[in-house]
Amino acid sequence: MTGTAAGRRVIDGRDAVAVRGIQRRTVAVLAAGQVLGGLAFGATVSLGAVLAQQLSGQDALSGLATAGVTLGTAILAIPLARLARARGRRLALSVGMLIALVGVVIVVTAVRAASFPLLLVGFGLIGSGQAANLQSRFAATDLATDATRGRDLSVVVWATTLGAVLGPNLVGPGTAVGDMLGMPPLTGPFALTVVAQVLAVVLYLVALRPDPLLLAARVSAAAASAGGAAPRPDRPVAARYAIFAVAGAHGVMVAVMAMTPVHLLHLMHGEGDAASITVIGFTISLHIAGMYALSPVFGILADRIGRVPVILVGQGLLLVSLLIAAFGQDSTTAVTVALVVLGLGWSASTVAGSALLTEASSVALRTRRQGRSDLTMSLVGAAGAILAGVVLGLIGYGGLALVALIIVAVVVALSPLARRRA
Repeated sequence: MTGTAAGRRVIDGRDAVAVRGIQRRTVAVLAAGQVLGGLAFGATVSLGAVLAQQLSGQDALSGLATAGVTLGTAILAIPLARLARARGRRLALSVGMLIALVGVVIVVTAVRAASFPLLLVGFGLIGSGQAANLQSRFAATDLATDATRGRDLSVVVWATTLGAVLGPNLVGPGTAVGDMLGMPPLTGPFALTVVAQVLAVVLYLVALRPDPLLLAARVSAAAASAGGAAPRPDRPVAARYAIFAVAGAHGVMVAVMAMTPVHLLHLMHGEGDAASITVIGFTISLHIAGMYALSPVFGILADRIGRVPVILVGQGLLLVSLLIAAFGQDSTTAVTVALVVLGLGWSASTVAGSALLTEASSVALRTRRQGRSDLTMSLVGAAGAILAGVVLGLIGYGGLALVALIIVAVVVALSPLARRRA
């Protein structure tokens, strides 16, 4: 049975069980797309700060590369969400990845031309791919039930591990490919990124059928007209807290992670040599593994013990990470451990917060709030990356970690809001 045929049967009510099969297939396709999309993310976070520092000549501006990606994600989050609501997830995800491809080409061109402003434009467009990756986790919840929403979402988040961890470690092979193609220094890995993103676009266009969001809307309308179960009540306060918790965790993670390559470069007294870049790439790989590898565990926990408790677990992990970073800033080992724990805290907060946002929103408002959440977390991440460079220059890496503790404290203090019904 084709995906489209199964979709028709679900809508007609002749085989409601088929929706579970469609959901399993949808999650598998989204997971495969995340593997490919993660390659671009891994290369960007490992090389972005170094390229920005080299082209600008200032450490304080090194965070603008990550800021450019997160700002681009923010700018494109709402348009992609609107496109998804109007035309479905399949087209929205494909368009997001295509725009990111243009950004990769511009980044390579900027390095060749030694143009720092053009570099930031390229990273901004690459943010479109990150916006598509973020939307994928919500796409996994379109046809999910309350009992599996956290798990299905977390499986898609987890799939990013393979691509994102592999991305930074492709610096060596990517550099060799770049040399063969005559690409500028440190841009070779982006050639592999182009291949991965083209494959992701083809995958979404061909395999994401029936479209999960459009099918979910039709099934919901059919159930309502047939006098089915009452729609879930809208919980705007809980939804706003979920947006805040996800954005707060993302801001903390981006601020510390964006400055880690520069901090490690100074700690190892490196000047962008191959050995220093390799260590940085390995450290970022472990951090990204922390972000995604255990997300299914947090998703299952969120389904079983609740969304808010797992959000608080995430905040506790962020607290531990920031303390390790603050008091172990002179040790590459301590910084690496801090980044791994930082990724775990981000994962728990993001998975549980995204699940809370989805189930706290009515069907009519869900996609709009999901886009708003991606917009907010990206803006907070961009601000965090920009301010992190300034804070790093003023009070150092340890001071940056201590300042980030303020956000963690606020997210914890506001957690009772998530339990309000109206």
